[in-house]
Amino acid sequence: QVQLVESGGGLVQAGEFLRLSCAASGIIFSSQAMAWFRQAPGKERERVAAINWAGTVTHYAASVKDRFSIFKDNTENTVYLQLNSLQPDDTAVYYCAAYPGPFYEGAVQAWGQGTQVTVSS
Repeated sequence: QVQLVESGGGLVQAGEFLRLSCAASGIIFSSQAMAWFRQAPGKERERVAAINWAGTVTHYAASVKDRFSIFKDNTENTVYLQLNSLQPDDTAVYYCAAYPGPFYEGAVQAWGQGTQVTVSS
C-alpha cells in the first residue's frame, strides 16, 4: 500500500521555523519526484515546493522562495520541508505528495493526510 505520513507541524510565532517530514512507503521513492502542497481555509491548494527524483532540481512557489527548502533523502525514503521566517500567511495544512515519474509534472500519484502549521503574530 502507498503511504505518505507527514509530521512536524505545530504552532509557532512569526519569524520562527519548522521542519516538516514525510515518510514514504509503497512507492519507488528514489525514482520519483516529490512535492509539498498547502491549503488554507477558503483557498485553493497550492504547491509550495517540488523536487525531482534525484534531489538535484527543485521548484518553489514565489510566495515561499528563499524561505522554504525542500530536501529528499533517498536513503531514508523521506522528503523534508524546511520552513524558515514563517509568517501568519503560511498558516495552512501542509501535504506531502508523490509524482508517478521522476519529475514533478502531471498528476500526483499519492497524497499524505497533512500536517497543520499555524503561525501566530
